[in-house]
Amino acid sequence: MNEEMITGSQLVREELESHWLPFTDNKTFKDDPRLVVKGEGMFLWNQHGDRLLDGCSGLFTCAAGHCREEITRAVSEQLQQLDYMTSFLRSHPRSFEAANKLTAILPEPINHVFFCNSGSEAVDTAIKIAQQYHACRGEGHRNIFVSRHRAYHGVNIGGTSLSGLAKNRQGFNGVMPGVVHMRSTWDEEQRFSIGQPLHRGRELADDLYHFVQTYGANNIAACFIEPVAGSTGCLVPPVGYLERIREICDEYGILLVMDEVITGFGRTGAPFAADAFGVNPDIVTLAKALTNGAQPMGAVAVRDEIYETVVDAYPDGVVELAHGYTYSAHPAACAAAIATLDIYEKESLFERAGEMSEYFLNSIFALQNLGTVTDIRGLGLFAGIDVEPEGAAGAKGNLLQKRLFDAGLHIKTTGDSVLIAPPLIVEKEQIDEMCEILKQELNRL
Repeated sequence: MNEEMITGSQLVREELESHWLPFTDNKTFKDDPRLVVKGEGMFLWNQHGDRLLDGCSGLFTCAAGHCREEITRAVSEQLQQLDYMTSFLRSHPRSFEAANKLTAILPEPINHVFFCNSGSEAVDTAIKIAQQYHACRGEGHRNIFVSRHRAYHGVNIGGTSLSGLAKNRQGFNGVMPGVVHMRSTWDEEQRFSIGQPLHRGRELADDLYHFVQTYGANNIAACFIEPVAGSTGCLVPPVGYLERIREICDEYGILLVMDEVITGFGRTGAPFAADAFGVNPDIVTLAKALTNGAQPMGAVAVRDEIYETVVDAYPDGVVELAHGYTYSAHPAACAAAIATLDIYEKESLFERAGEMSEYFLNSIFALQNLGTVTDIRGLGLFAGIDVEPEGAAGAKGNLLQKRLFDAGLHIKTTGDSVLIAPPLIVEKEQIDEMCEILKQELNRL
């Protein structure tokens, strides 16, 4: 890396104060900042010019690798032609092109897309679409939403309400009422399961049936599910779990919303986790790898009957869904999404992830005998490693993340769970290097 490309190394403590970083212990960070100034393919560079392997695709975002020239060019050309246009009562051609490319790879009959700017916005949008759909069917009394313990559905007020992570709800009392939580799908018997655990799938899914019995099916609007619970540590559902959830939703008219913000676009070795598990949702929320992280963008895709029910419930000239964002379907974001989806198709990256999965998972699971490791889980090109806590919850995971960064590996931790999700372009020797760094630093804990 050329010296002239390095920035940030001269920043003093006072110059860091104005930025309040999200999900960060700001005092500690600003005393010892870790800055990234460049990305290319599988690699990142810090402010000192040191190269790091990206073991988490940015934040599950850069599935095709960093700084893809095709995306950069598409965004640049779009900004030179049209930098902005609202999607309120008008739009621009790129928005329809992006929607058509997306619906072409979504499970049938999901053929309608509402664009937003993040996964958090996608979840809150899905909540409102579900409410509107039921109201248009004369069932506006359906106002209970089902989520799970250890779920993460973003940080807007609806997603915070659905969240099953105590830390994410701490101090935020003004959450949405009417949310109930099923158990998470993890238990001690599933430790060190590669792929789907074999036991208790239908039993755990019957938590939804118990809520039907408790609250009445005609009061439940939707069940929100991460097909693989992501931010909490890669919790893969047991065999039969998602199938049973789908059965219950079908029987009682409950919408199944799959949050594929992390699992979408090849992470599980298929276009979407719905394809990998063979269980289709009514609504799917998307973001992150939709634009390869190059532009902020989220999306909510719905099956035909939901869109048609809402749109056909109103006469011509009346707005059907009074919801949207200033930057919904931003031209530059649409250009990035189109270019990204082209890369996925031309390079067969979803199929490549499926082919690389066995080597990746076997390499990660080879770390299971290290003394501090208490569990490993994984599916596709996604794995989670739990380390034995010490002191405050998350303290050891936070320390490990910093040490891994300094050793040349970027990953994410949540609490004392390590999340590994490399770009889909990863090579076997890069997986080997990641695992060697992980082994070294896990042994140091």
